[in-house]
Amino acid sequence: MIEDKTPKRTTLTDLGEFGLIKHLTEKFMVSHPSTEKGIGDDAAVIAPEEGKKLVVSTDLLIEGVHFDLSYMPLKHLGYKAVMVNLSDIYAMNASATQITVSLAVSDRFPLEALEALYEGIALACKIYNVDLVGGDTTSSTKGMLISVTALGTAKPASIAYRSGAKPNDLLVVTGDLGGAYMGLQILEREKEVFKVNPNNQPDLDQYTYIIERQLKPEARKDIVELLEKLNVKPTAMIDISDGLSSEILHLSEASGVGCDLYEEKIPLDPQVISTCEEFNMNSSVPALNGGEDYELLFTISQEDFQKIKGNPNLTVIGHMTEKPEGNHLITRMGAKIPLKAQGWNAIN
Repeated sequence: MIEDKTPKRTTLTDLGEFGLIKHLTEKFMVSHPSTEKGIGDDAAVIAPEEGKKLVVSTDLLIEGVHFDLSYMPLKHLGYKAVMVNLSDIYAMNASATQITVSLAVSDRFPLEALEALYEGIALACKIYNVDLVGGDTTSSTKGMLISVTALGTAKPASIAYRSGAKPNDLLVVTGDLGGAYMGLQILEREKEVFKVNPNNQPDLDQYTYIIERQLKPEARKDIVELLEKLNVKPTAMIDISDGLSSEILHLSEASGVGCDLYEEKIPLDPQVISTCEEFNMNSSVPALNGGEDYELLFTISQEDFQKIKGNPNLTVIGHMTEKPEGNHLITRMGAKIPLKAQGWNAIN
């Protein structure tokens, strides 16, 4: 007898909305004392610890706009959807505790596809210790849409807004930049090659790091914990979702200051540099304008510099100035040019 290797495909109508929710979420466990009631009622009940404030953020991801399922595995997509939102919580110098996930899908997705998506969500919840406490599902005529809301808590004195930077504060970034954008360029290139020759099998081993930066980014929970350990309170903070230049301008505008950013100080992974050479691109371009790195960008007072000096997770890339001085990039050649946001714009 010939074994049937056709993947199992269970239509969503076989379960119905409530059956689908129950099926996808029945293995999620509650781990936070602040989660008084999770999935299973009309609303979740969250009771923040006394002396802490609740922090909330939400993001919407749309197929064809924010992700391409021709190269984005659904498990990775579920993981990334959670990371996008947790990053916003950590950018407030807060701890993430709960998420809700709402999903709209067309009838081209079977149950097995959504199971893969929720495997990624479950992995993110486990690694980052957050509870899934609710959400919604509905049908869509436009493919897949995912909306994740993240909740967190922080001591009032610890919260870092975008608006606290002062002139002479140091500008600090975590990790390295440009990897997610260059990973996207590789994936898009290989997609076009596949269209021409579907039998072509790409060799992506040399691009492993930057492709992972695009498909499976990590939110910087560790930085919030590190700064607390170092006794460093950021004066302002934001996550890098739309590109370094765009985020600097957001910080500057909110804080009423200017900024001098030094190109030579921007941290770049060797794989980003080599891939930029392959694409005949200045390696600063993806760092400044690419986005989706989900690193943290923050300012600190100069008095705290000794506390972070030499830390491999943190790089001082500039300093804040008086507002009339404006925002500038100091190039490797020493030229001072106006800093402009050329990253992705959700309105366009």
